[in-house]
Amino acid sequence: MPSDGVGETESDAFDPTRTVGEIGERAIITMFTRAAAARPAGTAEDTPTTGDIVIGSGDDAAVFDVGPTVISTDTVVQDRHFRLDWSTPEQIGARAVIQSAADIAAMGGRTVGVVVSLACPAHTEVGWVLRLNDAIVCATHELGARVLGGDLVQADEVVVSITVVGALDGLAPVTLSGARPGDVLAVSGPLGAAAAGLAVLSRSGPGPLERWRRDDDPRAAVAAAFLLPTPDLLQGMIAGRAGAHAMTDVSDGLVEELVTLARSSGVTVNVRADAVPRPAAVTRTAALLGADIRRWVLTGGEDHQLLGSFAPGVVPAGWTAIGTVEAGPAAVVVDGEPLTELHGWQAFG
Repeated sequence: MPSDGVGETESDAFDPTRTVGEIGERAIITMFTRAAAARPAGTAEDTPTTGDIVIGSGDDAAVFDVGPTVISTDTVVQDRHFRLDWSTPEQIGARAVIQSAADIAAMGGRTVGVVVSLACPAHTEVGWVLRLNDAIVCATHELGARVLGGDLVQADEVVVSITVVGALDGLAPVTLSGARPGDVLAVSGPLGAAAAGLAVLSRSGPGPLERWRRDDDPRAAVAAAFLLPTPDLLQGMIAGRAGAHAMTDVSDGLVEELVTLARSSGVTVNVRADAVPRPAAVTRTAALLGADIRRWVLTGGEDHQLLGSFAPGVVPAGWTAIGTVEAGPAAVVVDGEPLTELHGWQAFG
């Protein structure tokens, strides 16, 4: 991960194996501010940059000018959403940005800025924190956005909260309540990889990953998809411009998102499980583990692809139709049967 303004300046001044408690909050925040102000190394020169930021990171608060705005917050907690023995700090940081920015995309918006709150133990190594921050900055730049600031606090475990600010650029927000009878349900990309990856890591941990990569074992691909999903979040703006009636991101599992959409719009949604796209690695991994691929595809979360409801004929290129919207009570029908025992991620489950 890049280290512009940090790795070649501050990291020379501070031993990265020292702890945040030894270095102190002010020094860490100074490093974060410098990193936020620089273009990360490796970022393409043609990556769009936002001119909407009036005052960025380094002041008491950021100031931006984008007209109507979209705001969302997500929090990830050590041993609840990630494990330090599975994930690198780069994966944790980038993943936190992606899952928060997916909410902006689901409204049809583009991400403009990111605010980061990091809690960690005082014994956390400075190098680990800088790698996490560099990944956050890099992932934010790849969205054409900027890190606007944040907070750093001591805690017993690592907790990362990302607040994302987005712009609608003159479009109406795409809400969950707009699905209409006769609409086509579609997803922006394949599902099930993150669920398959979680199953693999839960069984084997990350130890065999290098061997799996060398052997072209599908478990390497699905584990990578869980540790760091790579959805195309620009599809949110594309869907908004195409006239999507309703949209959400698949963070808690497809069936959970379908239930939410059906209830919000007051409609029945009817989907076919075999129509839901899934990567070839998911199919191969299910065969290796003797797992139920249908469950991974329908209930697995954290792929962060988008689910949309469109008038017939306007589904964007690259999206896959998986079902229809019908008049009727708020309900989900999967393969002709009412949804019963299947469910996705539950925050307090």
